[in-house]
Amino acid sequence: MSQYKIAVVVGSLRKESFNRKLAVAIAKLAPSEFTFKQIEIGDLPLYNQDDDENQAPSVKRLKTEISEANGVVFVTPEYNRAMPGVLKNAIDHASRPYGKNAWEGKPAGVLGVSIGAIGTALAQQHLRNSLAYLDMPTMGQPEVFLQAKEGLFNEDGSIAANSQAFLQGWVDRYVAWVKKHSN
Repeated sequence: MSQYKIAVVVGSLRKESFNRKLAVAIAKLAPSEFTFKQIEIGDLPLYNQDDDENQAPSVKRLKTEISEANGVVFVTPEYNRAMPGVLKNAIDHASRPYGKNAWEGKPAGVLGVSIGAIGTALAQQHLRNSLAYLDMPTMGQPEVFLQAKEGLFNEDGSIAANSQAFLQGWVDRYVAWVKKHSN
């Protein structure tokens, strides 16, 4: 049996982030041959092309963790109808310098949760535009635009019964996506 390592990039730095909770909860829905590891992005400097030839240790760590992963899950909030700047910063760092794109070919999954009624639909579309350019095969369906409201999570942080089947379906599809697109 193969082991699959999935890098999880959460687009929020907030400790009590709904998206961080979602990232932890979906990892528990994956089969045992899949391990999900959240990747730190809050310690990255702001991207500056002048630093491409002398990247910071945190950038080198990010690129190594992405390179070693079999796939990447992005769990993002929506800020001002777009992906958060911290997430875009991480994407830019790991794709540079030009020709050394750590994201290339990594099967991606995108989901998110927000207090708004449309969840993170626009942030996800914004993110998907970048992922297409980075040559990441990105799972299109099912889309997950969750609204954070009472009853989404159980007290232990797991997904509540009313959303569990839907999110289990997303995880099952993502698992198949990674297996189909892994090198």
